[in-house]
Amino acid sequence: MTTAQRGRSRALVAVLLLAAWGGGLALLVRREFFQGRAERLAEAALRLSPGAAFYAVEQNGTRIGFASTTIDTVAGGIEVTDYFVADLPLAGRVHRASARSVVLLSRALALRTFDVQAEAAQTPMRVVGRTEGDSLVIFAMDVPGQPADTQRVAVRGPVLVPTLAPLAVALGETPEKGKTYRLPTFDPQSMQSRDVALTVMAESLFVVDDSARFDPAAKLWKSALTDTVRAWHVVGEGGGFDGWVDAQGRVVQARQAAGITLRRMAYELAFENWRIARDAAVASGTGSTRDIFESTAISAGVALNAASLPRLTVTLKGVALTGYDLDGGRQSLRGDTLRVERRALPPSYSLMEVTPEYRARFKAELSAEPLLQTGDIGIVQKAIAIAGLERDARRIAEKLNRWVYDSLAKEVTFSVPNAAQVLRTRRGDCNEHTQLYVALARSLGLPARIATGLAYVRGKFYYHAWPEVWLGEWVPVDPTFGQFPADAAHLRFVVGGLGRQAELLRLIGNLEIKTVDR
Repeated sequence: MTTAQRGRSRALVAVLLLAAWGGGLALLVRREFFQGRAERLAEAALRLSPGAAFYAVEQNGTRIGFASTTIDTVAGGIEVTDYFVADLPLAGRVHRASARSVVLLSRALALRTFDVQAEAAQTPMRVVGRTEGDSLVIFAMDVPGQPADTQRVAVRGPVLVPTLAPLAVALGETPEKGKTYRLPTFDPQSMQSRDVALTVMAESLFVVDDSARFDPAAKLWKSALTDTVRAWHVVGEGGGFDGWVDAQGRVVQARQAAGITLRRMAYELAFENWRIARDAAVASGTGSTRDIFESTAISAGVALNAASLPRLTVTLKGVALTGYDLDGGRQSLRGDTLRVERRALPPSYSLMEVTPEYRARFKAELSAEPLLQTGDIGIVQKAIAIAGLERDARRIAEKLNRWVYDSLAKEVTFSVPNAAQVLRTRRGDCNEHTQLYVALARSLGLPARIATGLAYVRGKFYYHAWPEVWLGEWVPVDPTFGQFPADAAHLRFVVGGLGRQAELLRLIGNLEIKTVDR
């Protein structure tokens, strides 16, 4: 498999793990939100009876997998187990991807412990953790070949798990069409909090298969009994939850990235029919021929053309562009037309002339973040060694760019980028290159931030990440491909860490890009 093909697989894995069950998103609901609802929340927890819901996983109308949610009462709390498995056609091969989470809740539905395991492209990942009261989440991420990384994250209020997110809408009241529920959220992948809005878009009736019978002639399970369920279409802003939820807060149907849909039905219809179809496809040597990567607009790990683009103009249709960082700097957005132009570097400055006002202005772009350890002794020592006696901001930025490009092996990885680990392992794709560059720059007092979007390569657009560094203005650079500054083939959509990068998910399968001029 080529580097580009492995990169495509990684992009899909990222999409899958972010998209399945809300992308690992946990709702961090402040006490203020539940003021006046505490009694109803406690009553809802008592009404939460044990049981299981099963889902067929489909991609563009083809059955590709199975998912389930099981709720059980245990001593002192409630246990929620989520399972997701799918066979994904990628780069001419079918890859098995799976994710399983076991979460222990208090009787009031607050998170106590969690154990999340995922595997795709034969690369496992595990995250285990617990809460301390309502103020701290402690968890450790374990990826083969890398030291375990333990993080402590401050939170405010009780934490709910992903598949119980619809309960935040359904608890204690009948959902109302047009009503918006604004909730603070905590994303355990990026370890960041942000507000999201869940809006009730519509109300409808669904016919759900409750039980099944086996048809010997067809050698398939068929529907035996059905139930009519009233559900509400709940949509989260920024590419979050998009699904139909019943009055008990259970998902009836949900739409994910890359054309993936989850539909609730009887176990035999959801799992056994998928297994029968999968076994038949293996036996006959056939199967889904539509590469899921080709149905997306984002990928990673693709080498840019050797010839740099000085300018690029495209039209963007099919998605709402509000909330994206498309306009500013070398990018200008007018209506649905985006123009990117490679600029000459601005006049530089000396880091010896940095003032307290400068540090206050760029406090966020100079600070450490989870997995971006600017104060790590190894990061600091390496940054000083690279910069040497140089104090000119532009020359330091270029030195860092050259060192990261020369020093890191260009390998596709399947883990969350961690600057300190990247420095130790010296390998990774665009995410690892970018994470390490930003940490090195910030440790020297040079403001830097992460930009994520699309790279234009041979007539297609692929997922890509790169740093932007302050050189009198924000200048994009690309240590993955050795460009300083980065050319106009880089279309920035968001600025920020993994929490913001997840917003790219709503582009997949929806964004229509047309090149106007280059």
